[in-house]
Amino acid sequence: MSIQDEVDRLIDERPGRELLHPDYDEKALPLGDFIFRSAGASASYMIVAGSERVIVNTGMGWEAPHHKHLFDAIHAGPTPFIITTQGHVDHVGGVSLFREPGTRYVAQANNPACQADDARLPQFRGGTAMRWFPHLAARIKEFAERYPEVSKGQDVPSPDLSFEERMALRVGDLEIELHAMPGGETIDSLAVWLPQHRIVILSNLFGPLFPHFPNFNTLRGDKYRFPVPYMENAQRVRALQADVLITGRDMPIVGRELIDACLGRLHDAVDHVHQTTLAGMNAGKDLYTIMRETELPPGLRVGQGYGKIEWGARTIWEEYTGWFQRGSSADLYGTDPSEASADLAALAGTDRVLERARARLTGGDAPTAIRLAEAVLAADPDDRNAAALMAFAHQALLESGGDVSFWENGWLESEAARWRAKAEQ
Repeated sequence: MSIQDEVDRLIDERPGRELLHPDYDEKALPLGDFIFRSAGASASYMIVAGSERVIVNTGMGWEAPHHKHLFDAIHAGPTPFIITTQGHVDHVGGVSLFREPGTRYVAQANNPACQADDARLPQFRGGTAMRWFPHLAARIKEFAERYPEVSKGQDVPSPDLSFEERMALRVGDLEIELHAMPGGETIDSLAVWLPQHRIVILSNLFGPLFPHFPNFNTLRGDKYRFPVPYMENAQRVRALQADVLITGRDMPIVGRELIDACLGRLHDAVDHVHQTTLAGMNAGKDLYTIMRETELPPGLRVGQGYGKIEWGARTIWEEYTGWFQRGSSADLYGTDPSEASADLAALAGTDRVLERARARLTGGDAPTAIRLAEAVLAADPDDRNAAALMAFAHQALLESGGDVSFWENGWLESEAARWRAKAEQ
């Protein structure tokens, strides 16, 4: 099997929809002789260095007692350092639980700003996240019952040590280097590099699925991530020439040649989408044409279980030009487009509009069917026939490839269930 075939194998073995249901280790999983994993929304890692340990990422506050329980069973500390590879809540939430006298929390210098972004929209982001994790409440309840005496809730920690570009730490005989990777999933992304062992811990620097196309605009609602910093990070990690690469999900990637091939494929895939989108813009093509036409050549195939090529093209378009597409003047004003759709549906007659929507759906054009049904619902929010068509259309999208991407699958499942419930009221 060629090295490129090995990259393809990794892509195929890591489907996106599995992210909807995080698995949890019941025993800390050894990754070699001195690194242990406790899986979760994003995995937490323990690096054992002689009589001490280093914790890399701590999970959500409600997950952290489970991670700590598993790690303590292997090596209870002391813990001189806690490191987070990014400032998202599923990395920093358990810092306070792992802190002990002498522990220092280490993060890249932009970590406070990253946490501040999350803190500004807690209700919004917490609410949207439930679309993808409807079983989360049951898991939180389970862990609260298993670890009632140790839960400290969600932490918002302040780093004791921070750095701009690079920091060197030493624990016993173990050398640890922290490399800033600006423009990953967050503005404070970093890589944990263990030079003596040629191991790099990235967590979600390139997304939780590796090697899959990045999600430059997370559907749950987050700041844009951009292609040029992403490609620069791919080259930074390639320059390390790691023998083992550890991500936030799944087992490590082992082998210097395979790791380099994965990173090279990701870099070149993003570069292709970036350049193709810009070329289309310069040629005067509209956004939706660019989204439809942008594809990867076979040699640059990457997974689309996390981000998708057409979403990447749209985000690149908006990164360079903003939200105004220079089409409708109405976009400049605070008038909801659904108001015009409601008027048109009322004039045409909702039965006729739904008839056309059904024809579109039968013809395989579920997105247009959804827009037509939405027009009917804008005119009459209680129309059960329109709600039923919405449920059918979302199910059709799921069955025609919409179950590949974690984000698309979660959204379509949520919407299909919502509209089925409304149709049955």
